[in-house]
Order: sequence, then structure tokens, then C-alpha cells
Amino acid sequence: MLEHSLSREGQASICRVYRDRINNCTHHKRTYKWNPVEVESPTHKMVLRFIISIFFLSLSNANSIVKNLPGFNGDLPFTLETGYVGLGADNEIQLFYYFVESERDPLKDPLLFYLTGGPGTSGLYPLLYQIGPLSINYDNSTMEKLTLELNPNSWAKTANILFIDLPVGTGFSYATTYEASKSSDTISAQQSYKFLVKWLEEHPKFLNNPLYISGISYMGLLVPVVTLEVYKGNERGDQPQLNIKGYVIISPFTHKFNDFNSRLEFAHRLALISDDIYESAKSTCNGNYVNIDSENALCSNSLQQMNECTNRINAGNILDPYCDNEYTDPSCRKVGTTSLAYFGNDKEVRKALHVREGTVEKFEKTNDTIHYILNKNDTECYSYDIFTSFVYHKILVSKSCEVLILSGDHDFTFPYVGQEQWIRSLNLPIESLWNPWFVDKQVAGYRTKFVKNGYSLTHVTVKGAGHSIPLFKPKEAWVIFDSWLASHSYVSDS
Repeated sequence: MLEHSLSREGQASICRVYRDRINNCTHHKRTYKWNPVEVESPTHKMVLRFIISIFFLSLSNANSIVKNLPGFNGDLPFTLETGYVGLGADNEIQLFYYFVESERDPLKDPLLFYLTGGPGTSGLYPLLYQIGPLSINYDNSTMEKLTLELNPNSWAKTANILFIDLPVGTGFSYATTYEASKSSDTISAQQSYKFLVKWLEEHPKFLNNPLYISGISYMGLLVPVVTLEVYKGNERGDQPQLNIKGYVIISPFTHKFNDFNSRLEFAHRLALISDDIYESAKSTCNGNYVNIDSENALCSNSLQQMNECTNRINAGNILDPYCDNEYTDPSCRKVGTTSLAYFGNDKEVRKALHVREGTVEKFEKTNDTIHYILNKNDTECYSYDIFTSFVYHKILVSKSCEVLILSGDHDFTFPYVGQEQWIRSLNLPIESLWNPWFVDKQVAGYRTKFVKNGYSLTHVTVKGAGHSIPLFKPKEAWVIFDSWLASHSYVSDS
């Protein structure tokens, strides 16, 4: 959700703290110093270059299997690998990942490259809180000590999932220089593609698996960009060739004006505002319900009435109670995410996950310095330079590409109304009209399928779900994802 903001001065201050931490910490490049006088001979220089190259190669390729985790009783009954992938000339960018093998057939099942929203939210969040093989048992947990259990609705039941802490400054990812700590939407998309290529080079047994770029919320801006980069890389003949099949986005953020602007229509459809307020805003605001013209008194008055009706509505799910402090109020779903900070800062947890000591002083579930809110300006650390991903969706229509868009029909953050609008703008032929789909013989939502040549897009609403669909409707989210995968027959490229 996009609620609270820091001042620009506060953002810059936090970024400076991160810069100073990089300058002050004993990171790898500064740990290994030498006296030039001592390496005058060509032989010594050659040996030194070899040692340095091997050292940084080891940083790039570091990965380990996680056998167990604090809070879970016994060894993990699935394969979890964590590690770092180094990017940049000197591997100055170190991106941390969590890889979960499919529980069915890991060498044949699809590979889901999953980008967490925010930006700035750690991959540990969806791993433990949404679609990963573990979930939190709140009945037996405290804020400081989590009890973990198996997630019966894990997407890893039939797919390999690669989570990532992206961009730098997220979760356990870090940079060894101040310049490398800066990022943007565009840089994050480029780094996602480079990360994926490098990871698959280091895990060649998954190269033939059907590949889907995926993500949630803010990553709706990046997922189509990364997907297009994969297609373009294949077309250029880049090696290795990736077996790209398409992309999956949950509650996508697609346009930094339209998605917020669609809230008026959504509020009217779900009876949060009256017909009078809706009609008044439509007739006086000239289609702009976000950037209010202060001289347009009639429009301002209508939108003020809308704000009064919705300002204590939970944007994540309008059916949930509004929480004055959603991270500490026990009645709020998000209170559980607070415990992730304790979990990620626990020394035993870090040891189990094979996090490098001294690289990240404080783990945060979401880095608020990077996290986006409406009309947020660029910060010292991050530039929000992708305004809309619609153009990338449009280009991908010409590819052989399978797309799944999931929308919670009670999500006020990025309403399904806005998603319907940009999907209609693709002008795709409809193969299957709006029709219900079922879980346990009950209507679980509605779906529409669009097809054009080798391209297909399935738009699904999930009844009663909010922004984080796997959190609000875990079984329904799993069923629709699994059934969508099963509707495709894969032939591995060899």
C-alpha cells in the first residue's frame, strides 16, 4: 500500500546514512589492501590480478542450500537456496536471492522470476507471507519470535520460484560503492534482466524450464520491461537463450496517473460514494481526479466529499478494518509483517540464510526511502523514471507471449477498474467473455481471455480479495495460478 511519506530532507538523510555506512564499513574491496612497492615484479602483479579476479568471482557465484530455519521444526522438506549474484564491472552490486524448487518436478516445471513490490520490499516477504512454501503460524508466534509452518497454498507446489531483494538497499542486497547504491525503475529493470541471465548461467539445469517474469503491485511497471528485454535478448542471439513464455502480475501498477484516477470509478461501483458525488466529479473535474485544480471549486468540493467518504477505508482491502497503525494494531493483517523485521535481524536467521556478516546492518521488510507513494519525487537514492508500462504491454502483443493479470475486486490501492481500462486499450480480440471461475463449487471470481495470433492475455478478478491477493485469498490465488499454468502444454526447448 502507498500511504506514508518522508520529507525530501528525510529521504536524503537516510540515503546519506547508507552512503556513509558504505564508506565506513569494512567491505570486501577495502579489506584487501596492498602496498604497490611490494608488487613491482610482473610475476607478482600477474598473481595478484589472478587472486583478485578469483575473489570477486567467488562473490558473484556465492550460493548455499538452506537446510533449516529458526521457527520451523526440523529440516525444511523442500529445497531452498539463497545467495548473491554480483553485477557491475567489479561486482559492486550484490543482489541477494531466495530460490525455491518446485515440489513436483523442478527440472520441468515453470520457473517464476518474482519481483516484489514497493519498490524496496524484500523477497523474504512473499517467501514467508504470500506464495512461498512457508507461512507464519500466528497462534504460536510472538513479535520477536516467529513460528513457521508449511503453506498449503504455496505456488512452489508446481513452479520453481526465484525471489530477489531488488533494488540495492532492499533486504539483504547491498552495494560496495556509493554510486552503485543509487538506482531507478529503469536501472532496476536492467539489473533484473542481467541478474536473471547470470543466475541461469550459474544454474544451467533450469535453462529449458518455461520462464515467466512475475511480480506484484509496483513491479507492474517493471515486469513488462524485463519481459521485453528477455525477448529482445533472444532475438539478438544473446547467450544463453532463455525459454521465455510470458509474464504474471498480481495487482499491477501500470500508470502513475490512470491507476490512481480510477479510484473514483471504483468507489462508485462499490457504493463507497453516492451517485451525486460521482456525477458531480465527472461533470466538473474534466476527467482528472488526482491533480486537483484549486480554482475549480465545484471539482474540489466533489473530491473533498469523496475523500471524507473514503479516508478511513482500508485501501488494501475495503472489507478489512481501517487501522490507525496497521503494523502494531493486532486486528490488522499487516501487523504480521512487523515481525519480519525481527526475523530478518535475528543472528541465527541470518546465519541460516547465509547472509554475509557486516554487509547489511539493519534488515527492513520495506525500505521506505525507496518505497513509492503518489507524486513522490525522485530521491538521492532512487529515480521513479518509468511513468507507465503500457507501451511495453503493447509491444509484447506482437510476441508469442502468455499473460496472466490478477486483480482483487476489493483493492482500492490499484483498482481492477484501471486494469480493465489499459487492457481494453490493447484492442485485443476477446476469446472468452467475462465469466465466473470456481473454487469448492463457489464463485471465486471472474475472468476474460484475449487472444491475438500467438499472444494471449487472461485477466482474472478474485472475489473478496484485496491488494495482496495471496494474503487475502490464498487458496483462490493458488487455484487460478495453477489452472492457468495447466492450460498450457510445454515442450522444452533443447
